[in-house]
Amino acid sequence: MRKTKIVCTLGPATESPETLSALIATGTNIFRLNMSHASHDWVRAIVPRIREVARQTSANIAIMMDTQGPAIRTGTVATSLNLKPGDIIEFTVRGARSEEQYSVDVNYDGLVDDIAEGDVVLVDNGNLHMKVLGKAENRVRCEVLTKGVLGSRRHINLPGVKVNLPPLTEKDIHDMKLGVELNVDYFALSFCREAADIEVMRKELRRLGSDTHIIAKIEDQHAVQYVKDIIAAADAIMVARGDLGIECPMEELPIIQRRIVKLCLKIGTPVIVATHMLESMIINPLPTRAEITDVANAVFEQADAIMLSGETSVGRYPVACVEVFDRVARRIERSGGADFASGVPADGPREKTAAAAVSIANDFPHSKIVVFTFHGYMARFVAHLRPRHAPIHAFTPDERVCRRMALWYDVQAHRMKFHPEPDKNVFAAEEALLLKGLATSGDHLIVVTDIVEGDRRHASVQLRVIP
Repeated sequence: MRKTKIVCTLGPATESPETLSALIATGTNIFRLNMSHASHDWVRAIVPRIREVARQTSANIAIMMDTQGPAIRTGTVATSLNLKPGDIIEFTVRGARSEEQYSVDVNYDGLVDDIAEGDVVLVDNGNLHMKVLGKAENRVRCEVLTKGVLGSRRHINLPGVKVNLPPLTEKDIHDMKLGVELNVDYFALSFCREAADIEVMRKELRRLGSDTHIIAKIEDQHAVQYVKDIIAAADAIMVARGDLGIECPMEELPIIQRRIVKLCLKIGTPVIVATHMLESMIINPLPTRAEITDVANAVFEQADAIMLSGETSVGRYPVACVEVFDRVARRIERSGGADFASGVPADGPREKTAAAAVSIANDFPHSKIVVFTFHGYMARFVAHLRPRHAPIHAFTPDERVCRRMALWYDVQAHRMKFHPEPDKNVFAAEEALLLKGLATSGDHLIVVTDIVEGDRRHASVQLRVIP
């Protein structure tokens, strides 16, 4: 059974019930809605469709709403600008006018205040490189360094520049309201720069009456600088290598990825590795060998999940992409992992209980870890210790908790109403695993419980054998 979870971004290529069903059958665990492109009407249609297909296939599927975030973009140009090295272009804000041949308005009024002479400006996902020559009033004057075409609404990156954009835009808040209404399972916070940004989103969610979990996207140098605090504050992390690869030196990107994954495993925060994993499969039926190695590295590092973006939203071969992810992940998992979770200190009682269960499971080759949990915390503790071979079966009476666990490494969630007598819960779990073909006679079950009764907490670990 595959331990690494798979996230698929939905779009025109994958919105039909038939394709959703095929993606789930092939191994998808989480569907991502990219609010940079999705309309509210489309979201209102696709979320019930996902829920219905998941119900029909008896699959535990989570939905992630990825906010657009405070992106800096160029405005509209009447005709695309054909730029070459040495050309001068001015970026204007607040409706300023430029006398230069090439100029374009920018949606961020604070650009002139944040930027400085000598700074690098990257436009259109890094395809156009420019250098700031100077600024005056509401204009920034730049020299073009690389040849390219500048069209309308192109994304601007400012490597190393701390911008004073708010964590959430009015659009983000409007989108979040819709996500809460539709009961999505995760919100992804784009361009998270520090832990305080997560608190802003959490406060807004509380205002909307929601405790939905937050995934912080690491996308710029400032976030990398404060990544440990961000990991501690977030419910999950996404290594968003698209913007991150533009904002940081390319040779640093693999080191940053590995450092973030390692920190997440040490702290116990789920982590997703995302962007450009099978980019060539947007138009080609097979991946490159380099892409296979990239996916393998993320699996070897034992990230909780790997993610597809354009490959499944607009690509020609979305189901084949999930098949590649599934095949590579299964094979790499059999070969072992980086073991970043080894030596993680077990500080509290629940952490010590989880550590004891994993230690026992690692000594029994054909064992299964069974966790009974109301909120999912104990299952997450067990998962972040990365058991060597035992799958984690988490039983909970809460459907939302069940879906939330779709993101966590090696956790298979099962919804089950709890009985007041603990032994009856264990027998019911055994029966469920046997009926689903997930266990067989003679298997060792390491049973973990962490139940609160009144003001008392009862944690236990049992070793049982299925008769």
